[in-house]
Amino acid sequence: MGAFLSLAGINRGTSEYKELTLGETCKRQRTSSLFYGKNSRLIPSLPDEITIQILARLPRASYFTLRLVARNWKAAITSPELFNLRKELGLTEEWLYLLTKVEDDKLVWQALDPWSRKWQRLPPMPNVVSNDEHRKGLSGLWTWNLVGPYTNIANVMRRWLRWNDEPEPLPFSGCATGALGSCLYVLGGFSRDSAMRCVWKYDPVLNAWSEVPPMSTGRAYCRTSVLDNKLYVVGGVSQGRGGVAPLQSAEVFDPCSGAWSQLPSMPFSKAELLPMPYFADMLKPIATGMTSYRGKLCVPQSLYSWPFFVDVGGETYDPLTDTWEEMPTGMGDGWPARQAGTKLSVVVDGELYSFDPSSSLSSGKIKVYDQKEDAWKVVIEKVPKCDFTDTESPYLLAAFHGKLHFIAKDANHDIAVMQADICDDLSTLTSTSSSTLPHCLLEHPASATELGTVVWKVIATRNSGSAELVNCLVLDI
Repeated sequence: MGAFLSLAGINRGTSEYKELTLGETCKRQRTSSLFYGKNSRLIPSLPDEITIQILARLPRASYFTLRLVARNWKAAITSPELFNLRKELGLTEEWLYLLTKVEDDKLVWQALDPWSRKWQRLPPMPNVVSNDEHRKGLSGLWTWNLVGPYTNIANVMRRWLRWNDEPEPLPFSGCATGALGSCLYVLGGFSRDSAMRCVWKYDPVLNAWSEVPPMSTGRAYCRTSVLDNKLYVVGGVSQGRGGVAPLQSAEVFDPCSGAWSQLPSMPFSKAELLPMPYFADMLKPIATGMTSYRGKLCVPQSLYSWPFFVDVGGETYDPLTDTWEEMPTGMGDGWPARQAGTKLSVVVDGELYSFDPSSSLSSGKIKVYDQKEDAWKVVIEKVPKCDFTDTESPYLLAAFHGKLHFIAKDANHDIAVMQADICDDLSTLTSTSSSTLPHCLLEHPASATELGTVVWKVIATRNSGSAELVNCLVLDI
């Protein structure tokens, strides 16, 4: 048993073993007895507190199998006690959660364990409307499985501007996603002609979805971000008089109280400076992204008139003062945009990165925002984006394990999760075999930047068939 404990005690994230005091051990023993009973030990020859210590040191991927051993094992694997212990020991694991749209426009979540490089499929999202929205007149069932958050936005905009004479109602579309604490959230969207208020939460500990209090406003295509352990939602569109109307409102969800609170609306100050009322009526202000950066929420904005997007900088929200202010000029004007005007960005170790797809079909650039100079600077000259599809999200950015990751799909339907390592020595290239690289990455194995040489390491791949990339999130559990 000592050998097993030593082997399992190897920290996957750090190399330090943390001991518990006698008082803490006794406390765990009392807590464990509440879960499993005095006469139903997990392992008959061991006290439950020792078994919990062992389980906490096992890879999280093994829990999917261990929970099938018996009912008391499932209770142990899904108990907060186990995951609190993992956190105390510094044994939490960051997993990547990838949302894709498959055949029949169904949304499917996949979880990637980067240690084993294995993918786990999440249970399907619920498919019934919340009771309060059913009372508002929605008929029957709705489904999250029709269209993803970034799909068919052009058609929505056509309806918005009433340039589409088709009378058919909108299918479900435009849900937003967020990662708060140890859970995934899916928010809002359109069902038929109504914007949804409902919010669903996925708990990876329980491996189950549950409904949480709805937003105060029904919205689709909204933007989300997390700051100070709260989930912020801004903008989007809702059903208004004569069509779809833009939203300037914002709200925040506190998981501790389980309540939503209203925030001041985005001023969209630059939209008010349009020279003629005609332009103000034709050009619709929308939030094209949101990122939590240096204690504030940064929301780039655009004016939209199909098929054109006009960037108009953006605004930042300070939760300490509960106010909006205009985004620094260089930050807003230089924020790179991808298809449909959306801004793809991520924060890694406090630095704000964005992907610039440029005009090339086979590569793009990674830029970082320099706050002192108020400018975006290129740090990676070539990113193999593998843009061989007509999807609106053929590539994604993610931050986990303290590094920048790029997710792309190539012409062979292979999704690759690539890690950017910046180094000074090309010898590190030997750590990545070219046989593991997707086709498009072979053309750009590394690129020279101001910070040295960028080595792209493929940490995982999978054949996705016809599935399209929608979004990705990271949870540390």
